[in-house]
Amino acid sequence: MRVIAGEARSLPLKAPEGIDTRPTTDRIKETLFNILQGDIPGSIFIDLCSGSGSIGIEAISRGAKRAYFVENAAKPAKCIQDNLNFTRFTDRGVLLKQDVVSALGSIHEKEADIIFMDPPYQAGLEEPVLGALSRADYVTEDTLIIMEAELGRDFSFAEDYGFEVVREKKYKTNKHVFMKLRKTEQ
Repeated sequence: MRVIAGEARSLPLKAPEGIDTRPTTDRIKETLFNILQGDIPGSIFIDLCSGSGSIGIEAISRGAKRAYFVENAAKPAKCIQDNLNFTRFTDRGVLLKQDVVSALGSIHEKEADIIFMDPPYQAGLEEPVLGALSRADYVTEDTLIIMEAELGRDFSFAEDYGFEVVREKKYKTNKHVFMKLRKTEQ
């Protein structure tokens, strides 16, 4: 696993040991960032259920102004800190060592540009996180939320929280679901 592009290009990243995390493959990460490339420079990026931190670190390497890393487990959190130190991104990376729903209340930005989440697939975190994000001041109609999920995962529940699916990108074994707040009629 490595940083694909930007100022930390080709630097290797540590991955947490064990089976509790599934690092996003370099190929899927590259596809995701090809989709996002115009939105990353100068952005506020939030990486939920960060694991190794490779998604948020990629965002910083490609020009994100700041990235928040949310990880509750001790070994992955240490791995994220080690990766931030190694890439010299500690000045632009904020590590929140707490559960994902609580951490959303600890982020104090005017607006988040991109929020990425790769939760454990069977943990059922998608709905509580979307509920918390629907109440977060920093989530605007311009904020892009991306969830990595199993291919068969249905996201029709997102409408209950005021979000709409604007795109899905499918891979062999999983997918990225892109959502935004539904625009309010004026």
